[in-house]
Amino acid sequence: MPELPEVQTIVSDLNKKLKGHVFKKIWTDWPKSFQTSFAIVKKELVGRKIIGVRRRAKNILIDLSGSKTLLIHLKMTGHLLYRERGWKNKVKKNHPLLDPYNQYIRTIFYLDKNRELAFSDLRRFGEILLINTSQESEVPRLKKLGPEPLEPKFNFSRLKKVLKNKKGQIKTALLDQSVIAGIGNIYADEILWESQIHPRTKIDQLTTGQNKKLFFSIKKVLRRAVRYRGTSVADYRDLSGKKGKYQQIRKVYQRTGEPCPRCKTLIKKIKINNRGTNYCPYCQKEK
Repeated sequence: MPELPEVQTIVSDLNKKLKGHVFKKIWTDWPKSFQTSFAIVKKELVGRKIIGVRRRAKNILIDLSGSKTLLIHLKMTGHLLYRERGWKNKVKKNHPLLDPYNQYIRTIFYLDKNRELAFSDLRRFGEILLINTSQESEVPRLKKLGPEPLEPKFNFSRLKKVLKNKKGQIKTALLDQSVIAGIGNIYADEILWESQIHPRTKIDQLTTGQNKKLFFSIKKVLRRAVRYRGTSVADYRDLSGKKGKYQQIRKVYQRTGEPCPRCKTLIKKIKINNRGTNYCPYCQKEK
């Protein structure tokens, strides 16, 4: 599933491309994606101008004229593609848009100026919702989200506050969107390796030193992943159809049996709450 760095990459690119565009028409072969009925979205969206694009956790929020917002959640395999209409007749062999993972088009938003925004989603889990911008705080998927880890106001004190009185294992807490927004399995593993904390460590057993390492690791790993435009170990692609590059420098995620970049001990894999979890048994000792 695309996580904070992948969604932020898409949102940053969308802001450069979409502002000022007007929706002309919509096509879909999978109306089940639309949590607001496709007929209503089609009627409400056509003719609206795009004001800007935001991210909240793993959600893409496209603000429109008339105080409407189009919310898109990419789920497991979704990504957006911005392209010229009739692009197939204009690209050369091996163009990123010809990547097989860019061919599972479920919805196309046709824009003015001969452009289109396509939603590719292999497993058809993605969700599209049209809301009143003023009622955003009442949308269930946005209502209970935790703080954004890359915002300046997310400081060490805020981390201590969100973890205070929490029970269970630290890996589980990092995946909980009501604790910290936007972190998924990839970056939880990377953050815990960076901070040298075993993923099974109980939250209430973390020392002050470990909490400080965790805080700085969250910022460091997520910022680095944004700079590398996300991780494409599977089907994630950016707005132009290209792969991210963080997978080239990842430390432990999906590196089971490979040497740890820090100590050369072989990376191990365990399951925590049915989620595959990679870690270094030497650097991240279990207590």
